[in-house]
Amino acid sequence: MPDLVAGITLAALVLYALLGGADYGGGVWDLLASGPRTVAQRALVAEAIGPVWEANHVWLILVVVLLFTAFPPAFAAITTALHIPVTLMLLGIVFRGAAFAFRAYDPEPGVRARLWARVFAIASLLVPVLLGVTVGSIATGRVLVRDGAPVYGFVLPWLAAFPLAVGALTLALFAYLAAVYLTVEADEPLLRDDFRRRALFAQVAVAATALLTYVLAEGSAPLVYQGLTASRWAWPLQIVTGTCALGGVAALVGRRFQLGRVFAAGQVAFIVVGWAAAQYPYFLSFYGVSVLVLLVRVLPAAARATFPPTFLDRAARDQSPASPRLVVRLVSTRKGAVQSPLRTTFHHIASWTI
Repeated sequence: MPDLVAGITLAALVLYALLGGADYGGGVWDLLASGPRTVAQRALVAEAIGPVWEANHVWLILVVVLLFTAFPPAFAAITTALHIPVTLMLLGIVFRGAAFAFRAYDPEPGVRARLWARVFAIASLLVPVLLGVTVGSIATGRVLVRDGAPVYGFVLPWLAAFPLAVGALTLALFAYLAAVYLTVEADEPLLRDDFRRRALFAQVAVAATALLTYVLAEGSAPLVYQGLTASRWAWPLQIVTGTCALGGVAALVGRRFQLGRVFAAGQVAFIVVGWAAAQYPYFLSFYGVSVLVLLVRVLPAAARATFPPTFLDRAARDQSPASPRLVVRLVSTRKGAVQSPLRTTFHHIASWTI
């Protein structure tokens, strides 16, 4: 059960990157639309993401719900120490969605519609960066909360070279993914070539930011760096990811856009899986606590509130007290340590959507 829940969380994160990430990338290309087909480029972006952009956020909501339900200490630490980038990311998601809807349904296109278009595009640019910054900060192990206050302050954990590099990598990945997807969506050959060139340019940006992130990880995120270099799965995963990257470029050069979409999705998926695998079985490295341990402690408490006492008593008697997963000491389990400024906000967002 613990591995299953952790796997579902990772799968939801991968799906959000593949689907929601492409939406954000579409907004980036809306902002950077240029040339004689500027209007057509923006129309294609709107047509491609219009039917699905709301549904794609379900995967993010699933990640958040599983996080605060199964890993409350980690959730509290993230939303406390990183509440600035997380809050800005949430605001960006809200403004992006509102701007997209207002732009589409404004009865009088003009200055107001252009304003909403600009808000949509800028939010699409900033949200991936903030998402990557949050992920990069977690990987550094500096998201530490003690007695309800972040040990490294509210700024230092995320305003550093490695988290910002991960933010840039996330933006480049989403832009690449969107451009490749749009080559499939476009019907006009010239418009398809516009996004083919953008996809190739974005792949170069992905390679540069990935190399920068890898170099910075050695000193800033040693757990991730060790996982990506010393683990038995490291080289096979990197070979598969590199194959997807090169295959995507070859498919774009050869104008085999359907195949390019498969390679692009594979590249992004394997990068997310690699980030998670490099930290396994730790969710936040400074806790020194396996995600399995957190789940083993959380799930029985949830079950006690759900199942009849007779069943729980029998399950408790059958459970071995000598299990090593039950004797690992949590760094912080005090009541104050699991509170965060965004806990209620996330609960409200989840309840509204579900």
